[in-house]
Amino acid sequence: MIKVLFFGPVADRVQMRETQVEFTPGMTLHDIIAHLGMQYPGVFSIVSFFAVNQNQVHDKQMALQDNDEVAFMAKFSGG
Repeated sequence: MIKVLFFGPVADRVQMRETQVEFTPGMTLHDIIAHLGMQYPGVFSIVSFFAVNQNQVHDKQMALQDNDEVAFMAKFSGG
């Protein structure tokens, strides 16, 4: 299983902080995005940062392993 975490406005849009996606060999970050994008249309329009196992990732073609953790975050602002 791939553990998927949502933070900030992304969590608000999907109305949850965490879910799991069944792992399949050869799965990439792009596959997770496509799968969740079908369930939650438009949610990835606000995603600014991707992380795999707590490391920021820029390559959506990154191969995932069983038990990986993927996080999706929007830009945060503060004052």
